[in-house]
Amino acid sequence: MKNLVVLFSVFLVGVVSSCRKDFSTIPSFGNLEFSKDTVYLDTVFTNIGSATYNLRVYNRSSEDITIPTIALERGATSNYRLNVDGIPGKSFENIDILAKDSIFVFVETTIDVNTVPDPLYTDRILFDTGIHQQDVDLVTLVQDATFIYPDRDPITMSIDSLMLDGEPTTIRGRFLEDSELNFTNTKPYVIYGYAAVPSNKILAIDAGAKIHFHDNSGLIIDKDATLKVNGTLNEKVVFEGDRLENAFSTVPGQWGTIWMRAGSKENEIQHAQIKNGIIGILVDSTASSITPTLTLKNTEIFNHSNFGILSRESSIAGENVLIGSAGEASFAGIIGGSYDFKHATFANYWSNSIRALPAVLINNFFTYTDANGQEIIETRALTQANFSNCLIDGNNNIEFLPDRADGSDFNFKLTNTMFRFEDVNAAFSEIPEVDFTDTNYYENIIINGFSHFRDVTLNDFIIGQDSDAIGQGNLNTALSVPLDILGVVRTVTPDLGAYQHINF
Repeated sequence: MKNLVVLFSVFLVGVVSSCRKDFSTIPSFGNLEFSKDTVYLDTVFTNIGSATYNLRVYNRSSEDITIPTIALERGATSNYRLNVDGIPGKSFENIDILAKDSIFVFVETTIDVNTVPDPLYTDRILFDTGIHQQDVDLVTLVQDATFIYPDRDPITMSIDSLMLDGEPTTIRGRFLEDSELNFTNTKPYVIYGYAAVPSNKILAIDAGAKIHFHDNSGLIIDKDATLKVNGTLNEKVVFEGDRLENAFSTVPGQWGTIWMRAGSKENEIQHAQIKNGIIGILVDSTASSITPTLTLKNTEIFNHSNFGILSRESSIAGENVLIGSAGEASFAGIIGGSYDFKHATFANYWSNSIRALPAVLINNFFTYTDANGQEIIETRALTQANFSNCLIDGNNNIEFLPDRADGSDFNFKLTNTMFRFEDVNAAFSEIPEVDFTDTNYYENIIINGFSHFRDVTLNDFIIGQDSDAIGQGNLNTALSVPLDILGVVRTVTPDLGAYQHINF
């Protein structure tokens, strides 16, 4: 045992010795090099922390050097925070860099817009002092916003959850007050949790408004409530996450969904952009034979981790709609319902994971397991699913799939529509709903044509001069939707989808 103690003591001495600085250095003499001369921390909302940005500091010389000081010019009052070679702080002394080596400086910020005179907030990282001083600029735009938070229990301080249909849920959020039922374009809105529109109330969103959602947040339109999104061609309404840094601009799944609950009514969305959530729109209302649950016009929905639109036994009318890439389906109209799309583009080029579903899925059933462990299939009528002058494409072999179960009506029709359907294994050869010669289902269709989208990686689905969709639209349908999603006239030779073609 005594020998073990001696050996352990020797080991500790060796470890401590190996950690000490056993090399000599010289001062940096102002010869540092940097990976960038300005660190742009993009735009942040007031009092919301930024992402972490990095700066690399190089010693290109053949000598080991010491930087006498590294500090923020604004000192301890700066709204920036640094981490230099693993050490947090706002000022540092005697930082060593080996010859031909480098260190990292990490930068973050949190800024209260009310405490700074200019929303463009700047500072500098100063390396050394006097004649050898070098610097790197820091720049951040801080933006004011209207924040909507869930309530908290005054005693436990736990965040309140919503009551829906008189029952408690685990959904964090609250119902909007009457004074909050008009979102303007004066300042962006940042929503934490789910903001719910109460029954018999209307949430009106003005043209140019920007709505940002935190993680696990969104909108809920309750029974007998209504959403009216009133964007214009030049002032779209934008729904997206609350991280404004450029690195988050194409990250899906940053927020939850816009959920139109069963019984919500007369919802309208015009000239909107809905992006980077889990489900763009979840429509959960029983279909109406008179007024659609949701009327969707001139709207782009893309880059969602699950669905662009998931509609369950509901009613949607869409014109000039783009539903782009999503992790499961761009549009899924399931458990029956009523759907009518004119000049819509459904384009799913999801590349973040394997996608099992097509761009467009329609069915008339749902399954569940009963108390005896038996799988039960129940059907609901698909009264209509019309796709006129539409374009359906993606990076799967099959991008349109009508999935029928016996027991309820299953009515759909594709007219003057181009779609991808490559049944390489003849798995669907005996299914009547994919008999493309049946004019009850298909009329003037193009199968596996070339869409010629401008840039699918950027969800840019304008078609180009080589597209097979050019001039293939039904003129009568086009006359009912005379302008495309960008305001271009299409009443002479209408193209398929939401966009008239351009020359790339």
